[in-house]
Amino acid sequence: MSRRKGGGRKPRQGSESDEPFRVRTPRRDNGEMFGIIIQMLGFDRVRVRCEDQNIRIGRIPGRMKKRVWMRIGDTVLITPWDFQSDEKCDVVYRYRGNEIDWLQKKGILKMF
Repeated sequence: MSRRKGGGRKPRQGSESDEPFRVRTPRRDNGEMFGIIIQMLGFDRVRVRCEDQNIRIGRIPGRMKKRVWMRIGDTVLITPWDFQSDEKCDVVYRYRGNEIDWLQKKGILKMF
């Protein structure tokens, strides 16, 4: 007899709106802001259009590089460097589709 994998799964009970929904928002006192990836530069670098209308080169840290896949058009959370703050930044977080919808609905994320 052959068995299919995942055959014993049960459908979710209840609606997802009953569960609390937590989304990472920018910590403005740390200088964090929203950005959109406009170009992949290779290795662990991306070109990001930031909320303050600057285009920076962003570095994807190793803890994210292997776990979170980045693509052109993704909305990310960035932190500008202390020096060269108008040119370089670190990518801190990548938002998923449902998180972007929630941020837009609450008025936190305004497309730039």
